Amino acid sequence: VQLVESGGGSVQAGGSLKLSCEASGANFSRCDMDWARQAPGKEHDPVSSISTISSDGTTTYADSLEGRFTISRDNAKNMLYLQMNNVKAEDTAVYICRADCTVVPGMGYYWGKGALVTISS
Repeated sequence: VQLVESGGGSVQAGGSLKLSCEASGANFSRCDMDWARQAPGKEHDPVSSISTISSDGTTTYADSLEGRFTISRDNAKNMLYLQMNNVKAEDTAVYICRADCTVVPGMGYYWGKGALVTISS
């Protein structure tokens, strides 16, 4: 699985941004997906996750987001999304799309190169 993020850029605080992650290869629908972010000088922090449809597409979010972000997936298009609303300066980071495909024999964990999101106040 190859993952390519897009949609990053600069936006003012209070604005919105939608990140996309395109997955190539088979078995996307069988992979649990998530977004993590890495702020300058910090470790990767989990942002949001979404399970496979067979697991009811369960979503999780970091408590710090306060309901501002929404994760979704379109298995027919092999796409993962992150809708970011009411963004704040502390949301500035590189956002990384990740896949846990370990349920599929012979597959493992995958991640993209990331998309930079810069929030200006």
